[in-house]
Amino acid sequence: MQDERLIGDFQISADTLRRQADAAREAGFTQLAENLRRAAELTAVPNDELLRIYEALRPGRSTQAELLAIADRLERDYHAAQTAAFVREAAAEYARRGLFRRE
Repeated sequence: MQDERLIGDFQISADTLRRQADAAREAGFTQLAENLRRAAELTAVPNDELLRIYEALRPGRSTQAELLAIADRLERDYHAAQTAAFVREAAAEYARRGLFRRE
């Protein structure tokens, strides 16, 4: 019970992250703004799912199909279109560099 309270102490809302993204963009920090917008999307994703995605994105841990399925799930289940695009971009780069899990 106390662990759950502590976790809540460190959480940030999607609205706060979006406002920070707006401020970053206005200040000319476009990459930071994009990162904050993806972070806002990820507030809807359960922590255990985030950890699975993080692990899957490590080089050599997933196939191209698995990464594309993650992107589809992010977009479909969590409405995380920017994050899904980021995962698809990673999949394309992994393909270019030969970083997928060998089967």
